[in-house]
Amino acid sequence: MRDADPGLFGPDSVTWQMHADPMMWIAGVRALYLQALHPRAVRGVTQNSDFRRDAWGRLLRTASFVGTTTYGTTEAAEKAGARVRKIHSHLFATDPDTGERYGVDEPELLLWVHCAEIDSYLHVARRSGFRLTEPQADRYIAEHRTSARLVGLDPAEVPGTQAELAAYFAAVRPELAAGPEAREVDDFLRRPPAHPLLVPARAAVWRRVAGLAYAALPPYAHDLYGRPAPAPAVVTRRLRATGTALRAVPDRVRWQLPPKHILRAMRRLGADTRPAPYKVGGRVAILDESEGRSG
Repeated sequence: MRDADPGLFGPDSVTWQMHADPMMWIAGVRALYLQALHPRAVRGVTQNSDFRRDAWGRLLRTASFVGTTTYGTTEAAEKAGARVRKIHSHLFATDPDTGERYGVDEPELLLWVHCAEIDSYLHVARRSGFRLTEPQADRYIAEHRTSARLVGLDPAEVPGTQAELAAYFAAVRPELAAGPEAREVDDFLRRPPAHPLLVPARAAVWRRVAGLAYAALPPYAHDLYGRPAPAPAVVTRRLRATGTALRAVPDRVRWQLPPKHILRAMRRLGADTRPAPYKVGGRVAILDESEGRSG
């Protein structure tokens, strides 16, 4: 087991611990909302796929990519990155106002998608009660220079700390807008297509998931979309309540959902590499034990 390949991150990384948290699904929806606010980036999605018909597939493929790069072998992660780069290299979008045709793998677009995703994962996790120290939060962002490399970015050009990530968002904000494509994403996330028998579940469950993800966006995103959100303190309480409820579900039950990345990693590396259980009532920072080992 000791000689088994730990993958790109490994059990001592913040990524290994945090990506096992069930709130990552809500964070993923927040990332979609945020990513859609970059007009050039979101056109790359809407013009190259039937977003409304395949949005669920796209969300699941993204989750599978994150799971593979986090918990898979180095070879599996590198192959997943190569597939993404190959697909992106053949895709283009057209600006309807200027007629400009551009590749979806332009570095500035890849960087926006990356930063919106990492910011969403970190923001939702911490705000919902997943306790990380400031150095651990910076470590998480720095670790994902590796995932940025996988999709074709130069790691040296990618934010590696909370301060650098905040500076990036401040610089890019003038380029953001809720154009027609962002409205399409918003409409889908609020009312995704569903089988008639599943419409009640959509109203009872999905509406709350999407509503919480939207509420967790930064205020400028609410302003751009033109839809209000509850007061920040209310949103934080709802995130914490949701996180507490989801983390109360035994992890072995949650991890049984396909494709079982975490369970496969534990079989490869040993049971002691399981992501540390979040102590729902203990108010204990889950990474305290590994901090001393990993610096």
